[in-house]
Amino acid sequence: MIAVVDYGMGNLRSVSKALEFVGCNVKITSNPRDLENAKGIVVPGVGAFGDAIHNLDRLGLLDTIVKLINQGKPYLGICLGLQILFEYGYEFGEHEGLGVLKGKVIRFQEKENFKVPHMGWNQVWIKKTDGLFSNIQNGEFFYFVHSFYVVPADDKVIASTTDYINEFCSAVKTENIWAVQFHPEKSQKAGLKLLKNFKDFVYLS
Repeated sequence: MIAVVDYGMGNLRSVSKALEFVGCNVKITSNPRDLENAKGIVVPGVGAFGDAIHNLDRLGLLDTIVKLINQGKPYLGICLGLQILFEYGYEFGEHEGLGVLKGKVIRFQEKENFKVPHMGWNQVWIKKTDGLFSNIQNGEFFYFVHSFYVVPADDKVIASTTDYINEFCSAVKTENIWAVQFHPEKSQKAGLKLLKNFKDFVYLS
């Protein structure tokens, strides 16, 4: 079973339906015990960094997620689920994140002819071809909706970059952490392929 974490932020049904489409047994849950029993964890979400951390803490999920990541359980973060992995987010002040990856989350700077949020299809330039982006073409288009982006302290975790206003990190990958700024559940065939790659990783690990 793959647990899709319900902390009150994001369209959980579209994520769970996409995972089911690629063959996953999915449970939408806010119960820490379900996360412990799951083969893998998916944390989607849209909204403010600080609210996400508050909701996870209120539900007793914060420490559980950090513990399970540190134990090596497969984790897939989508959009906000990527951003909260880092140490600090700067939306409506400074907020502490999960801190499992070093770095911060900052807002796009305003620039003429560019709108914030970054919304729509954009290309992903792959830095790590194994696992997360296995059999996905370099320069493939994925769907984005965000005003903030992650700045990892260690470039080695960057799995892909995207150009919008500036080049930014659009995915990270470590041993058991896979996380993307875009929305695979809204990204048609390429997104479904990425989710299938995660499913294969979960059930082979």
